[in-house]
Formats: sequence, C-alpha cells, structure tokens
Amino acid sequence: MNRTIITVVGKDAVGIIAKVCTYLAENGANILDISQTIVQEYFNMMMIVDLTNVDKAFEVVAGELAEIGLSLGVQVKCQREEIFDKMHRI
Repeated sequence: MNRTIITVVGKDAVGIIAKVCTYLAENGANILDISQTIVQEYFNMMMIVDLTNVDKAFEVVAGELAEIGLSLGVQVKCQREEIFDKMHRI
C-alpha cells in the first residue's frame, strides 16, 4: 500500500473538502481515514490516503493538491506515511 498523509489548514470556506476529495477520486486515490475540525473560522483536515492506484508520481499529486489549496486560500501538504512516522517518532 502506498499511504500518504494529507493535511489541509487555513480559513474555512465552502468547498474545501469537496475539491480535495474530488481531485483524489478522479485520480484513483482511496481515502482510508479522514478527520476535520473547525475552530472558530479556522479549518483543519487530516487524511490518510492510499495512492496505489494513482498513475501520477507522488510529487505531481502533491503539487496539484498544493495548487488546489492556493485556489481555495488554504495550505495543502502531502507526506509519505513512512516520512511522517519518522518525523513524529520520539
């Protein structure tokens, strides 16, 4: 499995979840887990996604999601699960 952690952070706006999830679905990604919260007007979402069936390189997916984030006024970051785990291990 090719698992990736996607985080989305910024001011809340209509359509954030829809645009990110639509992009993932159109590219064959499978959302394994998703959590989102809104604190006052700030939006935060974390997803664990399987990119096994995505034909694009990880760097392309990360770049396209970052562009979607810019169009929505939020920050979208992608990290491979193994790197995320190593960064958060103490």
